[in-house]
Amino acid sequence: MTFKRPIKRKYMLGTTPIEPLKRTSALLKGPELFIKRDDLSLLAGGGNKSRKLEYLVADALRKGADTLVTCGAYQSNHARLTLAAAKREGLKCHLVLSDPTGHGRGAAEASGNLFLDRLLGADKIILKPKDTDLFQALDDEVDACTDAGLKPYAITLGGSSVLGCLGYVDCALEIAAHEISIKEEFDYIVVPVGSGGTMAGLIAGLREAGSKAKVLGINVLMKKVTQEPRIWQLVQQIADLHKIGASAVEEDVQCFDEGLGEGYALPTDEMREAVKLLAEKEGILLDPTYTGKAFAGLIALIRNGFFKPEDKVLFIHTGGSPALFEHQDWFVESNEMTNLPESEDTVE
Repeated sequence: MTFKRPIKRKYMLGTTPIEPLKRTSALLKGPELFIKRDDLSLLAGGGNKSRKLEYLVADALRKGADTLVTCGAYQSNHARLTLAAAKREGLKCHLVLSDPTGHGRGAAEASGNLFLDRLLGADKIILKPKDTDLFQALDDEVDACTDAGLKPYAITLGGSSVLGCLGYVDCALEIAAHEISIKEEFDYIVVPVGSGGTMAGLIAGLREAGSKAKVLGINVLMKKVTQEPRIWQLVQQIADLHKIGASAVEEDVQCFDEGLGEGYALPTDEMREAVKLLAEKEGILLDPTYTGKAFAGLIALIRNGFFKPEDKVLFIHTGGSPALFEHQDWFVESNEMTNLPESEDTVE
């Protein structure tokens, strides 16, 4: 299945692998689980936003921009990858970030993605308070860039514009091609839902390809009542502007609040369990904000009997593992490392 797509850059390695989670499936005694490794890409640290940026940065270059401006949380995977793409293309990059937890460390002390933002040489990092309207702050920084004589290109939260969503139409077509090659379909595809573009692109692409797989979104940012209408609007816009997925219906958008906990970027015991489970059983690193919570939501659905034992369920790994380093205290208890052998070497 093909569609007339705009020109894009190349930030993916190619078709990302689909791997069985045999040990996890056996442990959970639920459906047959698989994982699509969209944590693997050519940009620094990898992650799903690379697919969206292939289209967005190509558009920025076509329009003669010299500066990418985007927004997100202070541990934003999207911000890191936007910055990496900017550096690859010789562009400047300004990041407008806020701390959704209200207790994050400053730019000079933080680890994880914010450390990588500094390492990658962000031209400007603006740290805003917890309740900042990031969309307005993004607009303000674009205006400031223009006033300074720059040619800015604004990339919305998560890259989830209609153009950015085409990255996950691509992913959906990869999944459909995999189904054809193995002559077996997935019953469900489970994905973390933050800004919503990943899920919207998947729904549009799968419907366009004729796949029968149902997409289930696990909310990590907003609740079902808010997310489902937003995603459905994106699906409709993809169909209107790019003639992709016109057969999708509103019922195709199904989100769950299992896994969300008290809110975005706030830890839960279920998230800790999910991250440790995939690390110890599969050697795969999830992250505490998106994939950890989404896989926790998937586990909750399994335990609640949502799936049949014969179902085949594909989990989309959207990346984000650098954030683990900022939140080590969420996972490592002080007594877990007390039995290590003493070293004969002393580090001064």
